[in-house]
Amino acid sequence: METPLRHLLAAALAAAATFVAAAALAQQPSVPDQPLAPARAYLGFDRNDYPGDAALPELRKHFDFTGYWLTNPPGTTHNSWLGKRGLLARAGFGFLIVANGRLDAELVRSAKQGNSPAALGRQDAAAAIASARREGFPAGAILFLDQEEGGRLLPNTAQYLFAWTEAVAQSVYLPGVYASGQPVDDGPGPNGKTVFITTIQDIRQRVAAGHLHPIAFWVAQDACPPAPGCVLQPPPAELSGTPDAAAWQYAQSPRRRAITQACARTYAPDGNCDTPAPASLFVDLSTAPTPDPSHGR
Repeated sequence: METPLRHLLAAALAAAATFVAAAALAQQPSVPDQPLAPARAYLGFDRNDYPGDAALPELRKHFDFTGYWLTNPPGTTHNSWLGKRGLLARAGFGFLIVANGRLDAELVRSAKQGNSPAALGRQDAAAAIASARREGFPAGAILFLDQEEGGRLLPNTAQYLFAWTEAVAQSVYLPGVYASGQPVDDGPGPNGKTVFITTIQDIRQRVAAGHLHPIAFWVAQDACPPAPGCVLQPPPAELSGTPDAAAWQYAQSPRRRAITQACARTYAPDGNCDTPAPASLFVDLSTAPTPDPSHGR
């Protein structure tokens, strides 16, 4: 059937209009992709000893949050942080709330005496929960267990750690773990090549396999790189190599010389990471995507 003339003219005009529009669009300057906004990073410090009331105004000029021990810090018999939450909060600090954990050697000795690692984990969790309540930390705050030993969890440590985190999860608080994000040799894989793993990866795998409560992580990874060393410009936490970290401890006092050679000049001559004068306190440095990583205000 023959197409009417008016239909042919309409089709021709439409084609011409499409060509003109396309040509005009091609001549327009391209709009460059907008860069993503950089992730916000907040700076914090932690140390075993409370820095003193007089040091807080100067420290607050540089730091957004502080570690806060609920129990005696490692290697100590006294906790000088207790009773200081209100003062720190009024000074504007956020918190990383932490409780000391037990080393595997201690758990082995206790097991030989009839004390199971799981029972000790629940006992220590109860002590941390009670301390958090006495200190006035709100419901929903994250309590971090200080897990100092790296690599895959040994059997006793695994029983202890998950008994602790599960007990905290059943309270008004949320469980977190301070653990290593530094890759270590985990032996040969199926292809014969060396496999590397971090303590946090091991914990996450066990949580998934056991259908346990989620755990927040405060990553310890001071190797340079990815850590920048003892600097007060906090890097984004995602650069630690551990996804979805609540916080990243990127500098320690004293520095671990074997893994900080590339950033040695950022530390003091004695190997410590010192705060600016006049406070001049040796500290560990952490970065977080929020100024109150434990939600402890």
